[in-house]
Amino acid sequence: MTTEIAELLDEVEAWMDQDPDPETKGELRELLAGLLKTTTSGAAYDELADRFDGTLEFGTAGLRGELGAGPNRMNRVVVGRAAAGLAAYLVEQGHAEELVVIGYDARKNSDVFARDTAEIVTGAGLRAAVLPRPLPTPVLAFLIRHLGACAGVMVTASHNPPRDNGYKVYLGDGSQITPPADAEIAAAIAAVGPLNELPRGEEWETLGDDMVDDYLARAAAVVSPDAPRDLKVVSTALHGVGGALLGDAFERAGFPRPIAVPQQQEPDAAFPTVAFPNPEEPGAIDLALALAAEENADIVIANDPDADRCAVAVPLPEGGWRMLRGDEVGALLGAAIAERAGRTAETGGRGVFATTIVSSSLLGKIAAAHGLEYRETLTGFKWLSKVPGLLFGYEEALGYCVDPDGVKDKDGITAALAVAQHAAALKAEGKTLLDHLAAVYAEYGTHVTDQLSLRVSDLAEIPRMMSALRQDPPKELGGLAVQRVDDLTQGTDTLPPTDGLRFVLDGARVVVRPSGTEPKLKCYLEAGSAEVLAGMKASLEGILSAGA
Repeated sequence: MTTEIAELLDEVEAWMDQDPDPETKGELRELLAGLLKTTTSGAAYDELADRFDGTLEFGTAGLRGELGAGPNRMNRVVVGRAAAGLAAYLVEQGHAEELVVIGYDARKNSDVFARDTAEIVTGAGLRAAVLPRPLPTPVLAFLIRHLGACAGVMVTASHNPPRDNGYKVYLGDGSQITPPADAEIAAAIAAVGPLNELPRGEEWETLGDDMVDDYLARAAAVVSPDAPRDLKVVSTALHGVGGALLGDAFERAGFPRPIAVPQQQEPDAAFPTVAFPNPEEPGAIDLALALAAEENADIVIANDPDADRCAVAVPLPEGGWRMLRGDEVGALLGAAIAERAGRTAETGGRGVFATTIVSSSLLGKIAAAHGLEYRETLTGFKWLSKVPGLLFGYEEALGYCVDPDGVKDKDGITAALAVAQHAAALKAEGKTLLDHLAAVYAEYGTHVTDQLSLRVSDLAEIPRMMSALRQDPPKELGGLAVQRVDDLTQGTDTLPPTDGLRFVLDGARVVVRPSGTEPKLKCYLEAGSAEVLAGMKASLEGILSAGA
């Protein structure tokens, strides 16, 4: 036996000693049996080496990864250590005996990870309250401030593939963690000893349905009392946890209950009808579009599995349907909210509009026209939610915050209600969302956006491609000269450093960055026409394909 195999065996045995899960222990036993029959060139060795190649990294997105045994996977040991590290951080920050609220979705082991977290944080001297059943992420985000908790944990992998799970952490202000808290929590996790030596408490609470009712009451208040309610909506939950709650929210707000896609309405961790449970993925909302055509619906609403994102599809005048891009929905909501803010200016109804550096610049023009402040942040609601005085924030990846005083995060339920209110008001005037979008473009100029993503099997490919783009950036895209290249690793006067590049062209721009949650290099494009955008995208696709 080589030294290399012996060291790996020691790591695996030590891990199994602290693993409370028979399933993941069994995985390791099978791999060990295969390893002992082969050499370092065998499949069992490669699999074990990958699972023990470092630890799943805890960052501003918390944890997210494939389920399985070992420190480089999502499992009860990794989650338990994360819970212990978070608890140690909270106690160090002076929050001993304060409340931590814990939510979970319907993915495999989400309920188990939530229970382990409750036991470990109570064992560390905090109090814990767990949501009564699998529920959307916005409910957890709402309850943190509603209950005066010092932190919250949501066990979810959002729209990731079925084999994944995740662990999202919020602090007491109701927003996701940002630096330096992420690094400090990661350091506390690294200092945690063996999981089987940690104290566990039993005095944790399961919250009642009255807490869900409190969220629904707040969500329904997004809709103005005198707003029209005549709207026919088809909805899909994409096998996630938002289906029933979306219907309840619509009823509570006075709308007809949406017509749900039956094949996708109930939570199902296998996500049997979609390859990726993300409304943005091709084919994901095909069942909803087919049902909408049958029902002659006004709009389609699609939530991702944890219902913090909201997709909107609309019928086309020439027939058929199309999904609006996140930037289009952001512009529509922004224009509607800005108009209401203007009408209530004399009573103090002002605030700040914010979006991210990868989203359309159109929101800034809307804000300026209505005398509202405007901010751009790095990608993700962990940054958007920190904007002081936020009135409305959105990111192009279908995330919208229309009630920051209620949920300081993206919320696919309240966003759906806000879209429904706007669509119903337009319908009462004989207009559609597409009519309003055309009017927005006529007033502020056309802003067309698109995204190009390159999925990789080897994560090392992403920094290699970013390095190549930095060393030899394109001189033109789609016939437009690149006027400036901003290396965002240096930060700016208003933005902290991030791994990204911004290419500025005449009336257009491209931002390239690694995905924070998936093995992808993502490119975000904006131009003044579809033709220019298509040319830019084709050029960029050729550059990336040549360098892949």
